[in-house]
Amino acid sequence: MAKVAYLFPGQGSQAVGMGREIADLYDSAKNIYMKADEQLNESLSGLMFEGPQEELTKTVNAQPALLTASAAIMNVLREHNIHADFLAGHSLGEYSALVASGSMSFEDAVVTVRKRGELMEQAVPNGEGKMAAVLGMDREDLKSITDLISEQGDPVQLANLNCPGQIVISGSSAGVEKASLLAKERGAKRCLPLQVSGPFHSSLMKPAAKEFEEVISSVSVQNATIPVIANVTADVELDGDKIKKLLVAQLYSPVLWEDTINKLISLGVDTFIEVGPGKVLSGLVKKVDRRAKTFPVYDEETLQTALNALKEVQ
Repeated sequence: MAKVAYLFPGQGSQAVGMGREIADLYDSAKNIYMKADEQLNESLSGLMFEGPQEELTKTVNAQPALLTASAAIMNVLREHNIHADFLAGHSLGEYSALVASGSMSFEDAVVTVRKRGELMEQAVPNGEGKMAAVLGMDREDLKSITDLISEQGDPVQLANLNCPGQIVISGSSAGVEKASLLAKERGAKRCLPLQVSGPFHSSLMKPAAKEFEEVISSVSVQNATIPVIANVTADVELDGDKIKKLLVAQLYSPVLWEDTINKLISLGVDTFIEVGPGKVLSGLVKKVDRRAKTFPVYDEETLQTALNALKEVQ
């Protein structure tokens, strides 16, 4: 028996048309899009299916859109009796994992991530924060660089520890630029600025986290019925109250993705289904462990590929 983990993508995986084919073919998916439109009192599905991409990419829209696409595809996988033993999501994707675990209702989650997106966009004035991907450097060496630059007065820190040799840094524009230069001097292969609207997962997000704490305090978060690996701890979390606290801390803490995948592998997971648009996470899993089986599911063709492969091993 294969042990299966659902993985849910985060911001950056959004694309116009995401989930449309699945929604056209399956009522269980279409219902999720209708619920999102109803909860947000606008046509999020129209933006997802028709664009424009520029509008969809705004943090405030990308977050509920990705949650919606992932939840819709998850419903269809479950309809086909493909269930997960463990769950994890990259940053925003953690909310999709919590919906899958029964910890949050989809209705609550879509409203919560819309608010989360608004607070993240407002936290730092445009142009004052940055993120960059640093390739070819290990975490200890890069952390010594970000600590040094931060001590000199320009905050910057490790934000996404994605896989060996791929770490995203985040912080003030000056901090990210200085850390990128120093990283290259000390042997990093490349430093690529990311097209994002703010310095996510950095200390500059603490004001947003403080406001978000008020938002999440009124949301019902139950104990998880399927184990979720949290971004902040890279460990199994089941307790609803602890999950709430971790969602607040997640805004300014690094996403321990490489550690999360290693944790899932140590728990016996050998099959990873990426539930949502794109195949970014499948690529990261392969960089952590080439032997892992990965199945991105985002349209009818990739769904059928996954179903055929998984029916043989389940």
